[in-house]
Amino acid sequence: MVPGPEDGRRKAKPLSTIALKETPRVAAHLGAGAANAAHPALLHLILDVLDDNKAEDTVVIDLRGKSALADEMVIASGRATRHVGAIADKLVEELKNAGHGKVKVEGLPHCDWVLIDCGDVIVHLFRPEVRAFYNLEKMWSAGRPTELPLS
Repeated sequence: MVPGPEDGRRKAKPLSTIALKETPRVAAHLGAGAANAAHPALLHLILDVLDDNKAEDTVVIDLRGKSALADEMVIASGRATRHVGAIADKLVEELKNAGHGKVKVEGLPHCDWVLIDCGDVIVHLFRPEVRAFYNLEKMWSAGRPTELPLS
């Protein structure tokens, strides 16, 4: 059976038809600053694909002012290595279909931790155990240390 509207799954939309307004899903991941995202169309596409493929515990971290590597970082988990690999494959496919074809992917052979560099947005896909071990959310969300005066 081919998936279609009758089974509740929606058909992928081309990038030009994706609404750039703040959706409840994106707002939940970004908080109040969703409208201020540096690249809202790319971020919406990534979050939609992750949601459609049942990625878990999706988090978006604003890197502006913290790193020159990217403006946003998306972290999500898959239930197992096959799930992580399937999410990564589908995300890369959808990014290419939307015109973001120059993405770089690392970690696909093992699928414990897959990094997808979309340019202005970096996506990390983890197995839950690997995500807990590396704890990127804590590292990137931590406030900057205050400078102590030298004595």
